[in-house]
Amino acid sequence: MSTAEISEGSPQERRTPDAQAFIDMQASPEFQELRTRLRKFVFPITAFFLLWYAVYVVLATYAHDFMATKVLGNINLGIILGLGQFVTTFAITAWYVKFAGRELDPRSAAIREELEGPAQ
Repeated sequence: MSTAEISEGSPQERRTPDAQAFIDMQASPEFQELRTRLRKFVFPITAFFLLWYAVYVVLATYAHDFMATKVLGNINLGIILGLGQFVTTFAITAWYVKFAGRELDPRSAAIREELEGPAQ
């Protein structure tokens, strides 16, 4: 039996909301809370990362002696800070995935269910 055959006549069929339904949902408290939670996470983290990146670029450009400071063998501070950029990127990504799974996904699923009906 195909998916189309299963969903035909099913009382839990998803519906396609009209444009007004989307506009109304955007004004709802649930959607506003979802948006606020996303912004409270994304904006500070983005500002932090851009600042961290700018500091790295400025140090690499103007503080040659500082960045050339040997830490271990031929590994200098510039290499460590440069690799720190990658580590920070992966850490922020992992943090966001955990945050989204815990905070955003359940709320967005509830909003979608309200708009389209329950999932099959």
